[in-house]
Amino acid sequence: MRNTILLFALLCPLWLMAANPGFGDRRYSVTFLGEYSYNKTWGHHGNFDLQALMPINQHFEMEAKFQFSTANVYTGAVQLRPKFQLPVGELFVETDIMYRAVVRNQLGDMTAALGVGYRMDYVSVTLGVFSRILDDYQRSWHSNENYVVEPFNLLYRLEVFCRPQNNPWNLSFMFSNVDDYQMERMWQPLFSIGAWYDINEHWRLNFAAQCKPTGMFHLDATFYGATGRVGFTYKF
Repeated sequence: MRNTILLFALLCPLWLMAANPGFGDRRYSVTFLGEYSYNKTWGHHGNFDLQALMPINQHFEMEAKFQFSTANVYTGAVQLRPKFQLPVGELFVETDIMYRAVVRNQLGDMTAALGVGYRMDYVSVTLGVFSRILDDYQRSWHSNENYVVEPFNLLYRLEVFCRPQNNPWNLSFMFSNVDDYQMERMWQPLFSIGAWYDINEHWRLNFAAQCKPTGMFHLDATFYGATGRVGFTYKF
C-alpha cells in the first residue's frame, strides 16, 4: 500500500504536465515585422524586426530578437523562459538581457531583467525587476568617468486576450512598462493593441499598434510616440 501511494505521488505531477501541454501553438518559429514610428525625438522613422522562438522542450523555451531602425538605433535581446504547467494555467520565469545601441548619439544601454508570470487562456500577468547600465561611446577607459547605473526598476505587464491563446485569430490589449525592444521606468507605461490571424498551419499575420514614451533613453520623457507594426510568422 505504501509503495502504491509513493508511486502515485511520483506519477501525479507528470500526469498533470502531460495533460496540459502548454499555451497556444508554441512551435519553432521565425517572425519578420515592419514598423512605422513617429516621436518628437527622431521624427518619422521605420523599424525592421526579426524574432526567433525556440521551444527547447515542454518546460523551457528561448527567444532571440533583433531590431534595426532607420533612426540609426539597433537593439538585440535574448529571453530565457522556464515553464511549469499547472492544472489551471501556466507559471513561467523570464530572464531577459537587452542591449540597445543609439549610434546616432554614440550611447549604449544594457538592461537585464528577471520576472515571474502566470498565464491562462484569456490573461497573462508578469511582475519582476530590471537593472540598466548607460554608457557613452566616447568615455575613455582610462578616465575617472563612470557608467550611469539604475540598479532597480519595477517590471510589470498585463495582457488580456479576447479569445483563448491557442485560437487561430485573436485580439489583445497590453498595459506594461516593457515590450520586445524597450524597458521603461514603472511610472512610464506603454499601451499596446495586438492581433493575429493564422492563414494556415505554418503562416500567421501579425498586427500591433503602440503608444509609448519617447526621449533620450526615455528617462525624462513627458510625451508619447506612436508605432504601427505589421508582419508575418512562419511556424515550423
